[in-house]
Amino acid sequence: LIQTAKAVIKADAHFVANLARYARKEMHLRSVSHALAALIAHEIESKQYIKEVVADVVERPDDITEILACYLNMYGKPIANGLKRALAAALGKFSEYQISKYNGGDKAVKFKDILKLTHAKPANAEQDKIFREIMEDTLPVAERWETELSAKGNTKEVWEALIDGNKLGYMAVLRNLRNIINAAPANIDKVFAKLANKEQVLKSKQLPFRFYAAYQEVAKLPNAGSKVFDVLETALEYSIENLPKLSGTTVIAIDTSGSMGSRISAKSDVLCIDIARLLAVMASHICENAIVYAFDTRINKVQISSRGGIIQTAQSIMNYGGGTDLSLPLTAMLEYGIKADRLLMFSDNEINSGYSYTCQGLADKYRRQVNPDLWVHAVDLMGYGTQQFIGARTNIIAGWSEKVLEFIQLAEEGIDTQVKKIENFA
Repeated sequence: LIQTAKAVIKADAHFVANLARYARKEMHLRSVSHALAALIAHEIESKQYIKEVVADVVERPDDITEILACYLNMYGKPIANGLKRALAAALGKFSEYQISKYNGGDKAVKFKDILKLTHAKPANAEQDKIFREIMEDTLPVAERWETELSAKGNTKEVWEALIDGNKLGYMAVLRNLRNIINAAPANIDKVFAKLANKEQVLKSKQLPFRFYAAYQEVAKLPNAGSKVFDVLETALEYSIENLPKLSGTTVIAIDTSGSMGSRISAKSDVLCIDIARLLAVMASHICENAIVYAFDTRINKVQISSRGGIIQTAQSIMNYGGGTDLSLPLTAMLEYGIKADRLLMFSDNEINSGYSYTCQGLADKYRRQVNPDLWVHAVDLMGYGTQQFIGARTNIIAGWSEKVLEFIQLAEEGIDTQVKKIENFA
């Protein structure tokens, strides 16, 4: 990424500056935007844009420390003066509480380092107080819900006080939903109202799988009730309602093989198959006409109702757990003469069965016999980097946010569409 961006900067530094802002504001990619900001600050051709880049990339106080840590890791000292000024200005826009939430810990770069290295000057008396507290290590510990819960216990009364005091952010509510329901606070309807509030859903920028994970956790409780499931379904649908529609016929293939039972990360209980099922059902809801298959070393057609809940429908798709034959969806498309505009494959892109044709060979055969304009979108959910398709009308994606579905249309419209979107990003 950095090598490519560095080369592009030589020809169009403004494009890379817009790309960093677009990555953070539109695609919600933190690490990518941090690395691009560091590069932009370092390269002669792009230094002029660092102020506006940092202003947009820094949405949370810890974006500041992450950008500087990235710069020091990539280039060491001295630090570019433009970056110093931009980071100092960014630090000045946060309150004492906001900074204290991300202060401390064993981070490589701390807010004290920011002040020392940037020589930030306070703009007013309040900032002067905050900066002195940072330097003297006297910044008050933020009164967060975690500290209250730790000090007073996971009880009904504590949750009621946190809810009434509006001390729980959207993510905190979502991640603690099982504990909250278990405690049975009398004001739990306020929690449900918060979760189903469209404005708060969109502002929170939660990935759809967060609602799915919360749904799975709550489903383990015998006293959950039906309302919470409706609330989570509503919230998830709000989070994806602005996705572009996919015209024509789309074949959606869900890998349900054994390897898809892997966790998406060491810290998560969400499985790769969960993400595949959820993305597949989400995709079916934005398609004009969708045909859905689940496969391992066998393939089965999946019936998805356009009126059914996304989460419940995703959970109903069976995980077969066998080997992996990635050729099966294309084989079925050829066998049944399905005239498809695109094939979406949600898989870890591993293959250990079905070698009568290569996957690319089948795609070529389909284009010769059925539709020369078929697009193949292969989503590598685990990021292994294995690739079974190549060439024109092939789109390989690694990742699994809802932005994957948005990128499908952008890919089909052509690279010029994506370039113009970034060039015109404001």
